[in-house]
Amino acid sequence: MDQQRMFGMTPWVLRLFAANLLVFLLQLTLFTGRWFVAGYGFDPVHAFDRPWTFVTYMFLHGGVLHLAFNLLALFVFGPPVEERLGGKTFIGYYLLCGLGGAVLSYLLAQAIKVGVTIGASGAIFGVALAFAWFWPDQRIAVFPLPAPIPVRWLVAFLVAISLLLAWAGATDGVAHLAHLGGFAAGFLYLKSQDWRLARAERHLRGLAEPSLKVHSAARAAGGTSGPPPRRSRPADRDAVQAEIDRVLDKISARGMASLTPAERKFLAEMSRKMRDRE
Repeated sequence: MDQQRMFGMTPWVLRLFAANLLVFLLQLTLFTGRWFVAGYGFDPVHAFDRPWTFVTYMFLHGGVLHLAFNLLALFVFGPPVEERLGGKTFIGYYLLCGLGGAVLSYLLAQAIKVGVTIGASGAIFGVALAFAWFWPDQRIAVFPLPAPIPVRWLVAFLVAISLLLAWAGATDGVAHLAHLGGFAAGFLYLKSQDWRLARAERHLRGLAEPSLKVHSAARAAGGTSGPPPRRSRPADRDAVQAEIDRVLDKISARGMASLTPAERKFLAEMSRKMRDRE
């Protein structure tokens, strides 16, 4: 799904980039007191007293490097993922991953001490995961490595670093382990979409099997050896069936990951319509 880019960024990536940068500038200038982070960062102890912090925390950052890392990752991974998912799905996915970071922070706080959580890392990890999910073998240059590496290894490295920093008890103001909730939320979302499409694929393939079995039985009984008789049907129905066959053939040849957003939506809708008619 092609989307117009500005400064190399798709619409929602550009909005998120600007929002994170603007909030950080406010942190440095107008809202320099601790009350700003305390009031809009995610504090598990006061989570339900300040429900807005489930969202606002992901627009605050602990320093220039923290912000720079997140914006760089958003710039690199965000546009292709937004083009793949579509704008509305992308921003929903981004916020879902950010919420995953807050939820994990809250759950961890029931067992260990967790301070105020800030940063877009959870959402960014989800976006990076989606990029690796759709294009696992895409190579990306990482300084100071001498050669580009597959993005799946880069994402695995980022997760490992967050785990290491959390284990070491890093005091940089960023809840590294909690932000892995974004990775977990993204994984569950992407996996559920694959499960949903796999079920739709099985359903549509299953609808084609009875006619093939009847035709095979007729041939075994001494019937004609030509193709199975086709009942007359409207041209639009023939076109829909042809598109279903094309999508199923594409899955057989190149896998589920090769489907475009439009093909994924079509597959799910056709399965739902066929199921409603049964």
